[in-house]
Amino acid sequence: MTKSLLTLSLILSTVAVSTSATAAEHIAVSGSTSVTDVMEVLGETYHKSHPDVFIDINGTGSSAGIKSSIEGVNDLGMASRNLSVEEKKAGLIETEIARDGIAVVVNPKNPINNLTKAQIEKLFKGEITQWSAVGGNSDPVVVTTRENGSGTRGAFEELMELTTKINGVKVSTISQKAQVASGNGIEKTVVANNKDAIGFVSLGSIDDTLKAVNVDGHKASVEDVVNKTYPLSRPFLVLNQPGKLKPAAKEFLAWIMSPEGQKIIKDKGYISMS
Repeated sequence: MTKSLLTLSLILSTVAVSTSATAAEHIAVSGSTSVTDVMEVLGETYHKSHPDVFIDINGTGSSAGIKSSIEGVNDLGMASRNLSVEEKKAGLIETEIARDGIAVVVNPKNPINNLTKAQIEKLFKGEITQWSAVGGNSDPVVVTTRENGSGTRGAFEELMELTTKINGVKVSTISQKAQVASGNGIEKTVVANNKDAIGFVSLGSIDDTLKAVNVDGHKASVEDVVNKTYPLSRPFLVLNQPGKLKPAAKEFLAWIMSPEGQKIIKDKGYISMS
């Protein structure tokens, strides 16, 4: 090979490598750990048909995800609660990709199958301390909750009216003695391993290690969330700044809302928007 042809070959190889290196797209997604569960499946499935697109997902909690979207740190934020009045002032675009119920859960060995909203409120406030007060055994109630900033906790507190205002500041009324779990998975593990525990998790994450109790006689099921008889439900939101969504992220979000993406959401036990 002549020197000129070798030089041309090296140039073309360099261009090819450079083009290949810059072709990959990374989409930063962060926020709700509840949404993370289904978002990881969506991201993995999308990557299989779009191998140059990498979905980088980080479960940081709803409040952190909203904040990152407002500050432009992520491409897409995830929230499992409605935005507050103050958060809405940032003008983020909200896309509801799914709907979820919040299940009140106990250990499968617990004989309790139904609780009223009033009983649940008193249990989480620590006003009911023995299971016998709600038809169970004489064991003490072990309350578990999620960390501050959790979208699941925020939605649960809002739906169950487990907040109050002190000097104009909204604070939680969940018992200070409650065990705090930093993540939906940890909350599940705590309840699954303690026969006296009560907690709350995303409906889509229920499995045979937990028992979801009926609330006011209504089952924690997709059907009862859809027909609006089950009282504890919330949105799964994807957030972005208006006019700043890069093409790859826009296409991924559109795919999530497509029949293929919505089928994955439904298959994971959540309520699809189609």
